[in-house]
Amino acid sequence: MSEPELDPVAGFSCGLDATLRIISGKWKPLILYFLRQGPNRYGELKRAVRGVSDKVLIQQLKELEADGVLIRHDYREVPPRVDYALTPLGEGLAEALRPLCEWGSANLEAVAKVLAERAKWSDAA
Repeated sequence: MSEPELDPVAGFSCGLDATLRIISGKWKPLILYFLRQGPNRYGELKRAVRGVSDKVLIQQLKELEADGVLIRHDYREVPPRVDYALTPLGEGLAEALRPLCEWGSANLEAVAKVLAERAKWSDAA
C-alpha cells in the first residue's frame, strides 16, 4: 500500500488528521460537548469540565476561538459577563463527535474495566 499524498498547502494526511489538529488537547472535545447544548459562561464550563485548571481552560477556549470553532461574546457589563457559543463550523464538529459520545455511553463498563487494568500496570511499574 502506498503512502497517501499530502496536500502541500494544508499538510494533512487525511480528514481525521485535520479534525485532530483542531480538537487536540485533553479538554477540547468536552468543551465542544457542553457548548453543543447551548452557550455557556466561563464558570458553567469550568464546573462542567471537571478537573481542568483555569489556565488550561482559558488556553483551550482561546485556541478554539482562534480556530473558528467557537465565539466569545463579551457583554461589556459590570460585573463582567462573557459567554461562549459554537460557530456553524463548531456545531458541525460537535455533531461529528456525537457518535463517540454514544459509543462511550454504551461501553462505560468495558472502558472502566480496561482503565482499571491499565492503572494496575502503572502501579506495578
